[in-house]
Amino acid sequence: MFANPSAAQIAQLLRSARVVAVVGLSADQTRPSHGVARALQRFGYRIIPVTPTADVILGEQAVPDLAHLPDVLGPNEKVDIVDVFRRPQHVSALVDECIRLRLPALWLQDGVIDEAAAERALGAGIFTVMDRCLFRDRSALR
Repeated sequence: MFANPSAAQIAQLLRSARVVAVVGLSADQTRPSHGVARALQRFGYRIIPVTPTADVILGEQAVPDLAHLPDVLGPNEKVDIVDVFRRPQHVSALVDECIRLRLPALWLQDGVIDEAAAERALGAGIFTVMDRCLFRDRSALR
């Protein structure tokens, strides 16, 4: 059964991360993904919108999928966390992409639950958090 990393491990990830790819980021300011991404920017993270429905969100160039992340990364940048705001039925395919692209961390937001996919990500060496809000966890850090 999947278990989230410890609070200390999560804190270490959030303190060391610089770039967060936000899958399912909406341009609609009333959507939770938009509010979380805006808050992450205020915390100093660079966010990369991953959505096929917009070109720019929150001042950042969007990409249609994870495979296009290199198109918007600077020469010394890498994605530290993939933050997912998609329905659970999309998680398995996202895990496949994270594994293929060797992305280091996967964060499934509140209500985004797929235990089998999370276990698969963990088994592939991806730091995996499920059913937690990245904004709330980051806000709790001192």
